[in-house]
Amino acid sequence: MDLVIMSLTEACGETYIGDILVAINPFKYLPFYEKEVSERYKCHEKTKLPPHIFAVADRAYQSMLGRLSTGPQNQCIVISGESGAGKTESTKLLLRQIMELCKANSQLEQQILQVNPLLEAFGNAQTVMNDNSSRFGKYIQLRFHNSSVKGAKINEYLLEKSRVVHQDEGERNFHIFYCMLAGISPDDKEMYGLLDPTQYRYLNGRYGSEDTVRTWGEKYRYLCNAMDMVGFEEQEKVDMMTILAGILSLGNIMFEPTETDALKVTEKSMGWLKATAGQFGVQEEELLRSLICTLSVTRGEAIRRLHNQQQAEDARDSIAKVAYGRVFGWIVSKVNELLAPNVDLDIELNEIGILDIFGFENFAVNRFEQLCINLANEQLQYFFNHHIFLMEQNEYKQEGIEWETIAFKDNKPILDLFLTKPIGILSLLDEQSAFPQASDRDFVDKLNSKFKSSPHYEVVRSHSPLFTVVHYAGKVQYNGGGFLEKNRDTIPASIRGLLINSVTPLLSVLFSATISRTGTLMPRKAKLMQMADDNFNSTRKQSVGAQFKHSLAVLMEKMFAASPHFVRCIKPNGSKLPDLVDNKMIMDQLRYNGLLETIRIRRDGFSWRPSFTEFAQRYNILLMKPNLPLTKESCMSILNTAEIHGWKSGSSRLFFKYWHQEELARQLERLGKAALVIQKNYRALRCRRKYLALLAELYRQRNAQREREEKEREAREEEEEEKRRKEELEEEMRRRLDIEQENKRPVSPPVPLPRKKKPQPRPRSILPPAPHLAPVPRPRSKQFEATPFDNLEVHMELAELIGQAGGEARAKEKSIKRRNTIRWFKETQARKVVRNGAFPCWFHGMISRRQAEDLMTDRPVGCFLIRVGQSREGYTLTYRGENRCRHYMIEMQSNGKYVILGEDKAHASLTDLVQHHCQVGIKPFNELLTVPCGQTCDQNTDYEDLKGLDHLTAADHRSPGSWDEVEEGMAGPDPVHLKLQRLFMPSGQSSSLEAQRPPVLRRISDGRHHAEAGGARVRDGEGESHPKSRPFPRLYPSIRLAMREIQQIQQHFSGGQDQIPSVSHSASKPAWSRTDS
Repeated sequence: MDLVIMSLTEACGETYIGDILVAINPFKYLPFYEKEVSERYKCHEKTKLPPHIFAVADRAYQSMLGRLSTGPQNQCIVISGESGAGKTESTKLLLRQIMELCKANSQLEQQILQVNPLLEAFGNAQTVMNDNSSRFGKYIQLRFHNSSVKGAKINEYLLEKSRVVHQDEGERNFHIFYCMLAGISPDDKEMYGLLDPTQYRYLNGRYGSEDTVRTWGEKYRYLCNAMDMVGFEEQEKVDMMTILAGILSLGNIMFEPTETDALKVTEKSMGWLKATAGQFGVQEEELLRSLICTLSVTRGEAIRRLHNQQQAEDARDSIAKVAYGRVFGWIVSKVNELLAPNVDLDIELNEIGILDIFGFENFAVNRFEQLCINLANEQLQYFFNHHIFLMEQNEYKQEGIEWETIAFKDNKPILDLFLTKPIGILSLLDEQSAFPQASDRDFVDKLNSKFKSSPHYEVVRSHSPLFTVVHYAGKVQYNGGGFLEKNRDTIPASIRGLLINSVTPLLSVLFSATISRTGTLMPRKAKLMQMADDNFNSTRKQSVGAQFKHSLAVLMEKMFAASPHFVRCIKPNGSKLPDLVDNKMIMDQLRYNGLLETIRIRRDGFSWRPSFTEFAQRYNILLMKPNLPLTKESCMSILNTAEIHGWKSGSSRLFFKYWHQEELARQLERLGKAALVIQKNYRALRCRRKYLALLAELYRQRNAQREREEKEREAREEEEEEKRRKEELEEEMRRRLDIEQENKRPVSPPVPLPRKKKPQPRPRSILPPAPHLAPVPRPRSKQFEATPFDNLEVHMELAELIGQAGGEARAKEKSIKRRNTIRWFKETQARKVVRNGAFPCWFHGMISRRQAEDLMTDRPVGCFLIRVGQSREGYTLTYRGENRCRHYMIEMQSNGKYVILGEDKAHASLTDLVQHHCQVGIKPFNELLTVPCGQTCDQNTDYEDLKGLDHLTAADHRSPGSWDEVEEGMAGPDPVHLKLQRLFMPSGQSSSLEAQRPPVLRRISDGRHHAEAGGARVRDGEGESHPKSRPFPRLYPSIRLAMREIQQIQQHFSGGQDQIPSVSHSASKPAWSRTDS
């Protein structure tokens, strides 16, 4: 054990116990996780490199593909340890390395990597034990086909919703609230209705230092980019942030009694009530009514029960907790929808699962959440014990292997204490939760009476409802206060009905959704919302404890069906400081994790135990014999040939040490390399023979052709010579005949000249002369129909295709793809790309790869252009490198964002993308965009592509009558250009065109232009010169008025002085605090 501690405290802080990685949290940045280290651990041999988390990722990936000891099968990586041991960071490193191993140049890999920081912002918080503690559990399922990732799914477990309304001393709320308040601009704060962070009761009036606020602001920017990368829509993001702002405002609503029994909102918090109603999209009166009273219907009669002050505050807090929990569940559901595998159902996918679940916790006060967290850790410890000790030692006995039993601490009795039916802690909790009049004291008294004789339960003599459970990691005392209410997790029907009818669509969807047996949110389509009541009531009969119990059972089922890999995380000290090692604390963690016994069983035991059939099927290639029988004798022959030592044979399977897998894998790899050499040389020989045969045939055909040409030439010469002689003979005969006829002709008298006629007068013309009509050109083939993207080179290419065999169909298909791309650009992209009535100088329309490279020939390094894809809906960025041009594909996200394939940054427009990569290099070569490749002249092909679109803004700024002139001038030569100008024409600037449109379309167009004009704002730094519509909260005017009222009330109670403290991170006042003009 001293050697293990010494290995952990050395440079990289990681060591192996057999095939189990033990890693210590350094509490600081280390250079052992950079790109260079990641490359070294790809397809490496375990014995040649130090222990590393990347090695675990590589082993799981290779095992999933079937490249190690077994065939392809599902894998799971179990990361365990107490809170603050580094499980979340280990998960991120594992994900990053697996995405590097399966890199297939797809945007899905970057989207999967962005999921972790997204969930971390909404599900992590600062606790006494950990500054970035996961307050929920997650199981990430990565789905693979062959070697590339095809999708992912997130399973979340037991979010600690009570943290939204209450945090103990030294703890904070979820990260998202602080990031939001630090990163949102003053204008956006005014839009959402956010004030100074110290005013919010749910944040305990605490915020942070300037450095902390700056860090949170950076995290908020990363979070927004992560949501853009994954595929969240702008309106969804605005609605979600508005709901979070409403939760903060809700916490500031306070109540006071009136002369009657009813409650009322205090005068100071009236503004907060209005703000909450606006942010939630509900009526202020209805929100107040749902907080201060409960309405129930009994036998058709409505009964109204007034709340006391405690009940009203509980109703307020329950709304905040449920709303936040639903938002988090919706985020997970949305991520799963966006990352779902897009493959045929009949394709079988392999899987790697990564479990990152809350660590064991023992605080000064432990509540219902800590009991569930520690139960999950008990379940994981049982899985570890079952796989490492119980299952392995049972197989030794069954197979007749000589073995001295290793005793281990079995925690099965502790699990039975929690999970047994009908007498278990969770079963008794559900039983008491079913009685409305039951109290937490009653629940603890029942536990004391049932389990007082259990060695794993201790009765606590106290006035408070306390009890103690002896876990595998030590004793934990729980405070039973609030257990029943948290287990019920109910929300009044009036509140639920109010939020279902919210004008904010997201909030309505969240409260109309059903909850599965495992506690997962399942949003439904609008057409099913009328069934919300029945589904909601049936699913809400499941308590939180029952949901968590069922979700653990489903998780264990998945893990037992996969091949596990274990990562044990160790916390070096309780002060969260780097370079400080508490040997006693490390020893305690190694002891209660069972790692002392694990060292013995990994040293003396056999971790790999394949059956005879599995082994013979996998390694029969080592004997070089076809049709080898799958028997024990074949296995013995294989092992003797491979010269493997230290293994044992049972009655039906073989027993190997963990290092035997790598020895056999090396031998298979050696044979695989030899097979590649044989295949390479054999294919080279075949290709050489085929090449020589083709070359001989080519020489023969050339000689035959040459002989034919020679004979044809000689024949032509003979024909020409014969023809010439005939022509000369005929000419001679004609000459002689002419001479003879001339000699025989008699002499004739002279012929008199005819009389000239007198010229007649010319009549005057009555009609003007007919104008000279230009010749009517022949109609062009539809295949070469004129478009704004006409390109001479494309037409020549299509003509060449038509001249080839079967080329007409290919030309037609290519033309259709091109036409579809043009239509996509006109309908969805043209408005986004045009700036000030012209395309940016770096945009070159639909040109080919070869044309782009020709334009870059004499350009400096760093020159670039963006072109439209010829056969796909997207763009390509062409970059002039030092020795060659590189072409980067630009992907269009489902939410309209632009991303360079392989990059981790999403952009709102192509202009943003260009500006960003003028400062940040494009991976993997870190190439900066420096010089845009501008247009050259009007006759150039790239300019022809943009013809007719460079006058758009000029036309926008003309007088209403000028559009008719433009259309008259363009209707004749190019009707396609006219259509494109109509596309960009503002409403009401062309009476002739508007008159031709149906009234319905005119109303739709007018509504769209009014919406764009009304909501037009431009974010700072986006580089857009024209107004752009952006989403707003649904009741933004109400929120604005409520913010002004809050400010006025604060000034009134402070005697006219502004009590809103100024914060360093927001220098300018929000718009609502300035005087309106």
